[in-house]
Amino acid sequence: MLFTSCEMLVQELLIAKRDLKLSRLIKRYSRYEGMIIDDLGYIRQTREEMEVVFTLLAERYERGSVLLTSNLPFSKWEGIFKDPMTTAAAIDRLVHHSVIVELNVPSYRLEQHGTTFRLSTRRPLPRHLRVNRLPAPGFALRLQPVHPKRR
Repeated sequence: MLFTSCEMLVQELLIAKRDLKLSRLIKRYSRYEGMIIDDLGYIRQTREEMEVVFTLLAERYERGSVLLTSNLPFSKWEGIFKDPMTTAAAIDRLVHHSVIVELNVPSYRLEQHGTTFRLSTRRPLPRHLRVNRLPAPGFALRLQPVHPKRR
């Protein structure tokens, strides 16, 4: 299992791309049964940076598990991938064979600042994103920040 922040992953992928070793790095990542990529969308990335992330996700599709954490709902992922078609393709690959977990726990970091996380039950997922089976081999996790005044 490999754990990395999205920012560190992007930097490693970009260096490999620059050195014409991207396929070698992706092959090295394929040795891991699963990858945990933390904070997708937390730091703004350029189109080129997110293209290498998409390449990795596409290569791992149905070959290895990926657990993503993000504080953005899918509806805002176009801001991450910069293109509606790439965004749709990335979400499609991530949610196929996946379980989506939205956490309903107070953030110990943000508790002092008056911001908490809660399960989003008011807006159901679109039909094409609903999952009715057990995870195999993928897993997606997304956090949705909610301010206490909107509870």
